[in-house]
Amino acid sequence: MSRIKSVCVYCGSGPGTNPAFMAAARQFGRILADNGIRLVYGGGSAGLMGACAEAVLDHGGFVTGIIPEFLTDREHMLMRAQERIITRDLHERKRLMFERADAFVALPGGVGTLEELVEQLTWAQLGRHRKPILIADIDHFWDPLRALIAHMEKLQFIRAGLNVNLLVADRIEDVLPKLQAAARALPEPDAELQAAAVERM
Repeated sequence: MSRIKSVCVYCGSGPGTNPAFMAAARQFGRILADNGIRLVYGGGSAGLMGACAEAVLDHGGFVTGIIPEFLTDREHMLMRAQERIITRDLHERKRLMFERADAFVALPGGVGTLEELVEQLTWAQLGRHRKPILIADIDHFWDPLRALIAHMEKLQFIRAGLNVNLLVADRIEDVLPKLQAAARALPEPDAELQAAAVERM
């Protein structure tokens, strides 16, 4: 994979209490649009999810929203998105998000954001894909997770050969350059193998 054309963003359906989180979501949305990179996300219009997607659209970018049917009302599906996909369940949503993304970014969020991030880390750890995964550690939001991973490594629950390849950016403007550098380091055939790998997860 030499060039990132789409990024899947995991983030909260609420705004959180720190204004820096919403600001980061909007800033990253603009960055994606300005660089011609498609946003793939959970399809909602509220919270960080909505802020990121709206920023992409406001700056002329393309958005793919993927949302399960039972969440279309609860998360207020964003009707402005150029591509809207309603899935039967969460499993189908996550599979489609994986297939349509060249990389993954986790902004601040709740249990759902954490679950989606950890699933991608698990798939990568087990060799099912090598797409870049990054946490945007805005105002140290992800520090507890980073400490937990270090704790797991220290106690050898994360062992040699099963490393967690997690990129970290403390500033939102560093996210895309880090993803692009990681993508350039991947061998080209690897990108083709990943589509087939998800079918066997």
